[in-house]
Amino acid sequence: MKPTKIISLVAVAALLGWHASAQNYDTNGDYVQTFAGSGFSGYLDGVGQLTMFNYPNAIVADSSSNLFVLDSGNYRIRKIAPDGTVSTFAGGGGGGLPGYGTNVSLFSSFGSMTIDHSNALWIISGFSLLRIGSNAYVSNIVLNGLSGSSGVCVDSGNNIYYSTYNGNQIYRWRTNGVLELFAGSGNSGAIDGNGIFTSFSNPSALAADAADNIYVWDSGNNLIRRIDQSRNVTTLAGIFNHSSNADGVGTNATFYGISSMCSDNAGNIYIALGLGGSPGSYIRKMNAQTNVVTMAGSFTQTGYTNGAGKLARFGGAQGVCISGGTIYVADSSNQRIRSITNNPQPQTVSGANLGIGTFAGITITGLVGRTYQIQTSPDMNAWTTRATLLLTSSPYLWIDQNPVSGNKFYRALLLP
Repeated sequence: MKPTKIISLVAVAALLGWHASAQNYDTNGDYVQTFAGSGFSGYLDGVGQLTMFNYPNAIVADSSSNLFVLDSGNYRIRKIAPDGTVSTFAGGGGGGLPGYGTNVSLFSSFGSMTIDHSNALWIISGFSLLRIGSNAYVSNIVLNGLSGSSGVCVDSGNNIYYSTYNGNQIYRWRTNGVLELFAGSGNSGAIDGNGIFTSFSNPSALAADAADNIYVWDSGNNLIRRIDQSRNVTTLAGIFNHSSNADGVGTNATFYGISSMCSDNAGNIYIALGLGGSPGSYIRKMNAQTNVVTMAGSFTQTGYTNGAGKLARFGGAQGVCISGGTIYVADSSNQRIRSITNNPQPQTVSGANLGIGTFAGITITGLVGRTYQIQTSPDMNAWTTRATLLLTSSPYLWIDQNPVSGNKFYRALLLP
């Protein structure tokens, strides 16, 4: 046989004062898969699901689609290449700060993380801010009011914004090194207005959109607030002091809590919840019209399940980012990095990723931890499934142990 290169709900509950309301799922066919991590807690670099993390709680993406994970239990920053290769970017050494990459020790409590437009990471660490450049040079910056509960984000001009959880204010640290109060009087409250003539209560997670609006999870008020560049503060979603989950538009939507937020270029805000105290874990989306829907996960359940959005389960969706149209989630309690895509279809493995030889079978260069289907055909019209396999290494050699007379063609499909 000669192989050839033809490749071609409403949930209602009561638990310690918590309750849930309508959960409306996104209609875009969101599908959750595992991108990296074996589910075992530990420290192991490698590829895809043949790796280990220890409570990954934040994730960002650079301009080359590399992911950076704040692997808090290992006190390291892990890097995941687009092909799923996991390496250690910073931390794990014995040196102090400043210093380079894996030479330094990052033994401190980690909070939130963002990445700027020069691909430098900014991380809330204890009561200071770490900057890790694209060359892995780590420096330590001490600013007013930082704490482990502070949020951090960056605008289009690489200005850094952070929240003071206990100080009830939002600061901006400009690229020229000037620190300024951006919004909030310091008084606890939920008053909209301009600049310092406003109030917040324990503001934490932050996100910035393409227009440099700053979104604030005002955790003490259970509200999502927006600050524009004129420093006008507006309440967009949530009900004051209302601890529940309900999808809906604007102030008809409610939030039990938010772990992190990120934005895309279309004005959508993606919201992750994996905080303790909530009976569920999920990813939600708020569009530019403030319509809030659930992309994946549940208001009432946690666990580990891949699949369509409403069936998927997270153990602790702590971090969220978007890269190349794919949503990535740091699922802390499951020790995994999960991905969410829209309407995934089997992808034909082609070109340099599929090899043939004198044997009856094929060689696949693909994504470790993902499932592939091998098909054969006598005429390239009718295809028969011969094997479904989980890629445990790459390249992966599959040999047809029982070739059927007449089969001449092989192909491989990457399954969603």
